[in-house]
Formats: sequence, C-alpha cells, structure tokens
Amino acid sequence: MTAAAAAAAAALLCTGGFIVPELRKGYLRSFPQLRVSSTRYNKPCSSAMNGCQGGPHIPVGTVQTRTLPAVSTHSLALHSLSSSVDRLRSDPPPFPSGILRLQVPIQEKIEATDWLHAQPELLPRCFFSSRSQSGDSGSFVESVNGDDSSLEGPNLVSVAGIGAAVFFRHIHPFSFDDWKSIKRFLSKKCPLIRAYGGIRFDPRAEVSSEWKAFGSFYFVVPQVEFNELEGSSVLAATIAWDNAISWTWEKAICALQATMCQVSSIVVRLSKEVGDMFVLSNSHVPNKASWDDAVNQALQIIGRADSPLVKVVLARSSRVVTTSHIDPIASLACLQVEGQNAYQFLLQPPDAPAFLGSTPEQLFHRKELCIHSEALAATRARGGSKAQDLQIELDLLSSPKDDFEFSIVRESIQRKLEALCSTVLVEPKKTVRKLPRIQHLYAQLSGRLRSEDDEFDILSSLHPTPAVCGFPREEARLLIAETEMFDRGMYASPVGWFGGKETELAVGIRSALVDKGFGGLIYAGVGIVGGSNSSLEWEELDLKMSQFTKSIKVEVPLTETKKS
Repeated sequence: MTAAAAAAAAALLCTGGFIVPELRKGYLRSFPQLRVSSTRYNKPCSSAMNGCQGGPHIPVGTVQTRTLPAVSTHSLALHSLSSSVDRLRSDPPPFPSGILRLQVPIQEKIEATDWLHAQPELLPRCFFSSRSQSGDSGSFVESVNGDDSSLEGPNLVSVAGIGAAVFFRHIHPFSFDDWKSIKRFLSKKCPLIRAYGGIRFDPRAEVSSEWKAFGSFYFVVPQVEFNELEGSSVLAATIAWDNAISWTWEKAICALQATMCQVSSIVVRLSKEVGDMFVLSNSHVPNKASWDDAVNQALQIIGRADSPLVKVVLARSSRVVTTSHIDPIASLACLQVEGQNAYQFLLQPPDAPAFLGSTPEQLFHRKELCIHSEALAATRARGGSKAQDLQIELDLLSSPKDDFEFSIVRESIQRKLEALCSTVLVEPKKTVRKLPRIQHLYAQLSGRLRSEDDEFDILSSLHPTPAVCGFPREEARLLIAETEMFDRGMYASPVGWFGGKETELAVGIRSALVDKGFGGLIYAGVGIVGGSNSSLEWEELDLKMSQFTKSIKVEVPLTETKKS
C-alpha cells in the first residue's frame, strides 16, 4: 500500500461523529449566531486513532522515548525529527501496539506560544503551562534524557502540541475504563508522554453546538509537541498504533508524516499585545433581570429550613462579537502576561472553537503517591495602592460571609482526600492568594494516596468542588441544571494532563471559547450563600471577566457608546 493510500484508508477508518441532544432552545434564541458551520474551523492535521476503542485493561506492547542529539535551532530539530521519522517507516517495532516518542533537545529557549502561533492553524491543538509561583514547585521537573526518568532536567514551563498521535473522546461520561484507556499509553519510564485535555462540567447536561466536538471528554497525545524549558526547548514527535483497532504502524507513520510536512520551521516572536478591536455586540446569558431572579430563587432555597442547600455557584456566559476576529493563540499569549500564579491552557479539537483560559485554581496534582489540592473561594478586587490592597485583604480575611463560603470548600476537599489518603495536611488553612486583578481566600491540602490507581477516584470525588458547583454537590448541580440557560461545557471543569508517574489537573475557570468568525463566549461564576447580593455578585462576574476583555483590548466605539 502506498503512503497516500494508507493515509486515505486511515482517514476513512477514523471518520466518526457524535449523536448529541439538540441545542437548548433558550440558549439558541439568546445567541442565534451560534448556529455554527463546520466549514469555518481549521483543517485537521490528519486522521487519528481514538484510544477509547481499544481494550482499556490490555497494556500496549511498548512505551518508548528516544532522544536524538541536541541541536542549536528549531529548524535543525525539525529536520532531524523528520529524517528520523522517515527512517522509522521501514523499521517498525515488533509489537502489535505501542507508543513511541522521538525528541530533539534545542539549545535555545523558544516560547511555546510563539511556536504554536507559527503553525498554520493545524488541529487538534493544545497548550498547557505551569504556574510560575506554585506552592508545589517541582511539579513540572522531568527528564529529557530518553527513558531514564531518574535524571532530572530543566523545569518544563509550557507545552504546545498539534495533531493527535492518539486521542480519547466519547459522548458518555468519563469512566474508569476511559481513564484506563488513557493510562495504557503512558509510562513512568516516559514521563513526557502525556495526554492533554478536559472533561465536561456536567456530562448529563444537554450539549450545545459549540461544545459538540469536545464530546463528554477530550484528551490528546499530540503528534508534534513543543516543550518550553527554563533555558532551552525540546521538539518531539509521537507515534501511537494498535492493530486491534485497525490503526497500524504504517497508518500511524503516514499520519505523522502528513502532519510534520505542514509544521513551520520558522518561529517568530509573538506580540503580547493584541491590536485594538471594537465590540459590535456584548450580550449576557442570563441578562441582569434574569440573574437577579436566579440569585433570589437560590437564596430562597438556601434559606428554607427543610433545604440542605447551603451554597450554589451560578455562572454567566457573555458573548463578545468584535470588528476583527479574536486570535486564540494571541489571546493566550496576552493571558500569560497577567498569568503569574495561574495555569494557562488551550484545547481545540478538530471542527471546534478553542477553549482557553488562565485559571488560578488547581484541582489536584499527583506525583506517584503524593497528592496536592487546594481550596480557593471568595473574591475581592485588588487595591489601587499598597495600603488600599492591604485593607481589602484584611476585609476579606475578616468577612463572616466569605469565611463561611471558603470553609465549605476547604472542608469538603479535606473530607474527600481523607477518604482515599493515609494522611492529609492542610497548610496554610486560610490565607489570601493575590492575582493581578483579584484576590481570593486560599488553603493548600496535601496527602499520600494508598495506591496510584486511586487517581480516578480522586478525580471523581473532587470534581466538581463546592468552589464551582456548590454544597451539597447534587442539590447544587440540580439547581444549576434547572436555572442556567446555557451549556457550561468544559467551563469550571478539570483541564490539564495525565502522565505515567504524575498528573496535574486545574479547574477551567476564567475561560472562554474563541475562534475566527465566532467571536468569544466568556464564562464566569460566583458562589451564592446566605447574605449574597445579586447586584454585587453581578459586579464580581464583570471583575472575573476583565482579564479577557482587557487582554484583547476590546473597546466600544464612541458612536456605539452614545447609542447605549
């Protein structure tokens, strides 16, 4: 079979779709422009293997990392990688299934956002960066020296990827078997082979059109990946195959070569400022009147003597349409400017807008048996001066309402960790985490798992936390489903990566859906407890959205301002 024929056959084998419920009518009336067309989205890199179709409990035949000699530039790394992939075609491993990563160290630092922006909009694509000021500073220290994971190299700052060596997606809720399907392609010996992605907030909720391509969950091991280190870089290519699901080594090699021939060797520094653009429309779901009704309804339920509900997190979706398209990668780069002490992420499957954000909240980080999580709740703006900022911090620390909301989150996470850990430590129990625009009450929790296989149980137990759903969880979830008129999708959901010896998942808040011709859907939520005020909570939504509206410099033209 020729390379072209193999690629064509692979495309036929991997074509598939999802059967999803119809878009919620109330949401479609509010946002009629969301009747999206698949022709708007960028072209997929190549066909790929859906790992969910394989046997989740059958290990793949081999998991390997091979490190090629270091080079001085990205273009040399791309040439070295392409030549090695070409040679591999005639030398297949003697295994019916497996995953192989080839990596080339580059003796210069290139920012991962610059690399991703230089690629010609190949899909799928993903990005994930560490927090620059994390309490767990060692979470991204990994080896770039082949299979020897005992040799620790430079800190991994950010990862960008295009194409899919293997992806994992389904319409059913993320299950233990799905988790095992991902883990079968990962190994402690190859710590940089990771699956990046996210999970829906509520897989039982109706799926709207803009979230359809994400499925109930979407994770991907990139075909071509760029690792930004503290003082250098790594370019990598990954091949995954499984004869049992008709994705052979030959098809995998053809798909990788099809992607690599589209990778740009030239990487140009991306501006951290996006040119001014004007807002044509800015609409909220719910609007202010409906928001007031929803908050008051929640307060009535919370205040009833027979109601177990003590907190619910209500969210808002704000659609921004601008005069020029919003570039997801440029927006991501701008978010990084203010992204200290936060994770930046981007996930864009084929035929989908880009889901991106800058979230301060960690769901959990597991490294072997050690696990870290955190409680983050209650919000205040930053002060205009040091004195004002300190006074706001003291008000936040002394507020009974905010302490109550925060304690619900911290104690819930602590109980769930204690159910699966031999020991749990909460330190600090209550402090303030300051971000460029806002500040929150914060606590860090750490524990030791009894088994690494408890990772799925930790994920299932922690998500959604009271910080993004409410308490008790099921009562809050039902009220959200009844009250909110839009699909949260992956907003406020686990986003991040699974690895062989460690996993890190953040909470996808401070996030948006962005694409050419699509504008942006910006999401924000607030916790409602006894004593909440709907107008103050509405202002908090605006504050949380500001990192997006400021980062893309959206401005209303003077004529539009007068009209309003």
